[in-house]
Amino acid sequence: MGHPPEVIMRALPGLPEVRAGDDLTAFVADALARAELALEPGDILVLAHKVVSKAEGRVFRLEDVHPSDEAMRLAKEVRKDPAKVELILRESRKILRIKPPTSERESVLICLHRLGLIMANAGIDESNVPDGGSVVLLPEDPDASACALRKGLEQRFGTAPGVIIADSFGRPWRMGLVNVAIGLAGVPGLVDLTETQDAHGRPLRATIPAFADEVAAAAGLLMHKSAGIPAVLVRGLQWEAGEDRAESMLRPEADDLFR
Repeated sequence: MGHPPEVIMRALPGLPEVRAGDDLTAFVADALARAELALEPGDILVLAHKVVSKAEGRVFRLEDVHPSDEAMRLAKEVRKDPAKVELILRESRKILRIKPPTSERESVLICLHRLGLIMANAGIDESNVPDGGSVVLLPEDPDASACALRKGLEQRFGTAPGVIIADSFGRPWRMGLVNVAIGLAGVPGLVDLTETQDAHGRPLRATIPAFADEVAAAAGLLMHKSAGIPAVLVRGLQWEAGEDRAESMLRPEADDLFR
């Protein structure tokens, strides 16, 4: 990978409210057309996971969820809706930490998600859901979702973009949220620069940039939740297509010093 002279990011506004069964490929293609853009080799499309989840029917009305006894017990402890706690439990391999509620902030359940992600409340979100009393879960298989979108866009434009499905994450020891890649297609998750040299000719021993996360975070600057912009086209980066899956970016538990 070289150093590009410039990188262009274009928000793709105008995507309609996505509902289960909608053709997300068609929505993205229409958004590109409105922006007078056609896909070019090397382009990367970053999508907020929520539009993918909605298209795949991953929206649940809380009144339709029947909490288990475990969910009822935990909901009482953390003072959350038992139906939401039930969905958190279904989406999690285990609950790692419980942050009780305070007068200023609601409780948080730090979960090991079924996808291997460590995240608050199993990524279940109530924002930007038009139906009150509903929540959105992560896609069943974000990598498969990214792959399907990539193939659909290749059929329409004749070139296969890289596709990143992103979600906003908190980070240990840092305040605030940053977009990270939870699904990949064609885009390298990590770029191993070990055994290359720095600008002074010294060998790099442990430099492995998280390429997909860096792109997702940059695109997040244009994905304003209140503006309804869930898609960003990134152009000008130099990268090599690969078969990485988002799980390749997860730190092995044996190397995790804090779990």
